[in-house]
Order: sequence, then C-alpha cells, then structure tokens
Amino acid sequence: MPYPFPGMNPYLERPSLWPDVHLELILAIRLALTQSVSPRYYIAVEERTYIAAIDPQTLVGRPDVAVIGAPRAATPLPVTATIGSPVQVLVPISDEVRERYLEIRESGTHRVITVIEILSPSNKAPGQGRTLYEAKRLTVLDSATHLVEIDLLRIGEPLAAHPMPQTDYRILISRSWQRPRSFLYGFNLANPIPDVPIPLQRGEDEPILALNPLLKQIYTDVRYDLRIDYTSSPPQPPIDKETSAWMEQLLRQLE
Repeated sequence: MPYPFPGMNPYLERPSLWPDVHLELILAIRLALTQSVSPRYYIAVEERTYIAAIDPQTLVGRPDVAVIGAPRAATPLPVTATIGSPVQVLVPISDEVRERYLEIRESGTHRVITVIEILSPSNKAPGQGRTLYEAKRLTVLDSATHLVEIDLLRIGEPLAAHPMPQTDYRILISRSWQRPRSFLYGFNLANPIPDVPIPLQRGEDEPILALNPLLKQIYTDVRYDLRIDYTSSPPQPPIDKETSAWMEQLLRQLE
C-alpha cells in the first residue's frame, strides 16, 4: 500500500517499528539539510546511551537488523496458582537505551549551533529516560544553542511548554536569542506535517525542513508497507472515535 496518510502515519509509532523509523528520519534529515548549511556548517549524528529498567510486559526487542515475518500470537501467562506450585512470571530487567540526535556545527570551530531532537517513547514516559532528556533539554535551553524538538509520538506526556496546544503531534523551534519565547507547531493526525525553519546564527537565512515528503519517501524506500498490516489491529495508543472513523474511510479508499 502507498503511504496512506496526509501527514504522520500512526502505525509507524508502534514500539517495535519506531526505533527503525527514528534512525531513518535522523539520516534523512541530515541529508536534506546538509546542502543548505554547508560549507559553513556540517551536521553530525550524536548518540547518548544509558541503562534503564524496562517493564517486562512492554519489552520489545530492538535488533539492529531483523527479518520480520507474520506476527505470532503471544502465549498468555498463567493467572492462577496452586499453593506450593510454581507459576511463570516476568521480572524487571535493565536494557541499554541508545538515542540518536543531530547537531549542526560550525566548520573549523566545531561549535554546536543547533540541536535537532526526534523524541522517543522513553523521552516522554516517566522514568530515567525522561529525566535524562529533560536535564539535557534544560542545558540546551540555558545555552546559546538553538533547539529543534520533533515530537511525532502520541504516547506519553509532551515536554514542557506554555501554553501547550492539545494536538497529536508538535515541533518546537527555540532560537537562543528569543528565549524564553519559542515557537510550537502543533498538528493532528489528519494534517500534513508542517514545514519548519532550522535556526542558524542570528541574521542568517534559515533552511526549511520539509518533514512530510521526507517521511513519505522513507516509507517507500524502506518498504514499511511490508511491516504494517492496516487491517489486523488499530494503531497504539488508541485514536478517538471521530478520527478513527476518518482513518478507516481513508484506508478503505486505498485498498
């Protein structure tokens, strides 16, 4: 199936798929912006790594490369026990979490001009991932570095901004010389992802990041259509009834 949505595809938010989508977006954004900012600037892919406790009921493997076949039904765990007899249970474990982001740096000095973040579920859910990200975010916001924060996930709580629009998705553009004033682009599932400016140094022309065509091209090139079954189950987290009806009609038109 060709890319079916006008903007964000909620099926790409699936926990088992999102890490792959996240990586592809990082690489695509770097390629899309490099010609606009070079030779004065270059764009580096950076990574932070930490160990976090993982809820065993939601643990999803994140192999670097995987061949995905038809999903198998999960084997339910016993819910009753006989006194003195063991039952199968799940226990918390730790997992290494890797989060990639982009830095636009000045050539020669290597000074960081702009940080571009694409949020992951761990950045929005309570826990170590959010705590670490909020600390890093505050460090950037207290510096002379610009922040571009792309939130294409409906899960979890949005990162702090006031007032917060009640939209499915959002992109924050925070220029260092304008803080605390920043600009938040809010949009819903039925809307195209807006084009946004990428701040550089004050007075310079700002290249425009067009995420909508980038995401659609990634979907086609990587063949995410082979990993998504639009008929088997609704996307997670759930969608409200009105939007769900719109989505079902849209998908039926493309069958």
